[in-house]
Amino acid sequence: MSTTAITIQVDTKIAKAFVAASPEEQRKMELLLSLRLQELTATPGKSLQSVMDEIGARAEARGLTPDILKSLLDTE
Repeated sequence: MSTTAITIQVDTKIAKAFVAASPEEQRKMELLLSLRLQELTATPGKSLQSVMDEIGARAEARGLTPDILKSLLDTE
């Protein structure tokens, strides 16, 4: 399988955890993210808005509120 590097914005804690991980753990994280991105982009007919709505619903189900989101966005 051919791969290409991309750059994405992530939470600072996530970036620090990734950098601190062993090369093997980094590779596992890269593979999981790659598989998830493949899943999101391979679904025929699924719009970006639909994917964003799904992510938003999951975040809300995990306790993310508009106030928490605003606070997170304002600190960066």
